[in-house]
Amino acid sequence: MALLAAVGVLALSGIAHADGLQDAIQEAITAGKVDAAAPVGYMGIPGAPQVNLLLGLIWAVWVGWIFSTVGAFGGIMASVGHITIFGLGDYASKSIGKKLTLNKIVTDSIRVSNQYLVGTSAALSTFNYWKMGRLVLPLGVALAVGSVSGSILVPILSAGKISLKMYLGWFGIFVLFLGCFLTWQLSPSGQRTQKKAKEAAKAFQDSVKKMKEGGEVDLSAQGVRVKSFAPTRCVFTFFGVEFDFNPVIPVIGGFIIAALASFLGVGGGFLLVPFLTSVAGLPMYLVAGTSAMAVLIGMASSIFSYMFLKNVPVQWSLIGAELVGIVIGSLIGPRTSKYLPDRALKILFIVLAVYVGLRYTTKGFLGYSIVPPF
Repeated sequence: MALLAAVGVLALSGIAHADGLQDAIQEAITAGKVDAAAPVGYMGIPGAPQVNLLLGLIWAVWVGWIFSTVGAFGGIMASVGHITIFGLGDYASKSIGKKLTLNKIVTDSIRVSNQYLVGTSAALSTFNYWKMGRLVLPLGVALAVGSVSGSILVPILSAGKISLKMYLGWFGIFVLFLGCFLTWQLSPSGQRTQKKAKEAAKAFQDSVKKMKEGGEVDLSAQGVRVKSFAPTRCVFTFFGVEFDFNPVIPVIGGFIIAALASFLGVGGGFLLVPFLTSVAGLPMYLVAGTSAMAVLIGMASSIFSYMFLKNVPVQWSLIGAELVGIVIGSLIGPRTSKYLPDRALKILFIVLAVYVGLRYTTKGFLGYSIVPPF
């Protein structure tokens, strides 16, 4: 709520860091790419798309639900909204052209706006899953420690240097690769590496089934219990199944994932989910909460770097409307995910990854999408 109030106050002050934006608009007017007499749209740019705030709120409900359900795809779906649904991608790439500063400012603005949505959903999801006993706190902290440096370093190195076309292409390739990886995990050879995760998921599903049939079951009491913690080995249980991991590995993984996520302008959950299911061997019921905690720290660091070190502007009125939708979706997700089978959650993840990956890889490198909307 405090975040929403802060955004509301900032919304009344208009567009943040307007000096650089105004210089970029003037450059685009001089180059003949922007008509100074056209009605102002996104971020006050003449001729830019005028984003419907109600549409932004509704789309954000979906973003908040999907992220809080599978622990990923919040930033990716936020990107789909900003780039495609709201038309900012075509505007930046076709109307402005990739050489002008205004193109890069719009691109950076999309990246930061995505991260505001994901960061808010991550904060709510972290709290909700912790209450439900479905958050591996030591693992989330280890990932978060590594993610801070990666989230700060990449904005400093890349802000103002990435064209929208390049951003779209690499964004698509990363997502497509992860979809293929999780498809392999559902194969017989992949399933053999997930024995403990399947055992814990079955125990959790049996308890949920018993609760639906009227039995008295305390899900949180059987949730994550840390048995021991040392610099090289942490042991915990979930529904009677024991798991362990080396804390050094998630610290390194958190740095790499946060660096990639910050470059792409997303939360990193789509990288964290394969990491948590394959390296840590977690069932999907633990992945969403643990991923959300790591994403939260990374998003806070990355937003700070973009906004205060690189002066990237955003449209506060749009972000304010979207955050309302994010809160709604993020409150629903943790309460509905326990009714979805573990395998169904993975298949949902894969379908979204393949679709988004194909769309943005072809859009970025070929100039058109091979899947709808074309």
